[in-house]
Amino acid sequence: SLAGVVAALRPRPELRLVDEADIDSHTIGILVTERVDKRALDALRAVRRLGCERTVLVPGEVDDADLIAAAEAGVCGVVRRNDATAERLVRVIEIAAAGEGSLPTDLIGRLLHQVSKLQHQVLSPRGLSLTGLTDRETTILRLVADGMDTHEIADRLAYSERTVKNVLHDVTSRFQLRNRSHAVAYALREGLI
Repeated sequence: SLAGVVAALRPRPELRLVDEADIDSHTIGILVTERVDKRALDALRAVRRLGCERTVLVPGEVDDADLIAAAEAGVCGVVRRNDATAERLVRVIEIAAAGEGSLPTDLIGRLLHQVSKLQHQVLSPRGLSLTGLTDRETTILRLVADGMDTHEIADRLAYSERTVKNVLHDVTSRFQLRNRSHAVAYALREGLI
């Protein structure tokens, strides 16, 4: 399968195939595998450690758990082996190079279902969301973004000033931020608030 992918992509002028030694942050990795098993996930992680930040997965089959594991390992595009024509592979590689993702439409629905399940079964019971922030942290960051100081936030939310400071300290520590302004800027930039 790998030889077939290489043979299909080598003549494409818009692509340059590189060896492992030439991988950098602009390289798009391609992993051809029958299943997304431990061996495939280890290969994805190894390629990422070499500096390849984006990978296209070409599996024979993929189930819901595989999809989540592949996303965690840095996969940004999936092309089923049955659909892996040279044209389709080039298109998905171009999408990955642009910093975007590409999945077959049926996998998008399955991935969204898995994310929803994760939110409801794992994160929500712990007071977290996919953003990594609790509702209280989100509320306090929004009020800081609105220009309120610690005393005003404490009064508005009926918290002690110490609680507000602790929440802001927890957020800045968890995300390795310098101060509350940096926390607000980060949260806005990342779409967390």
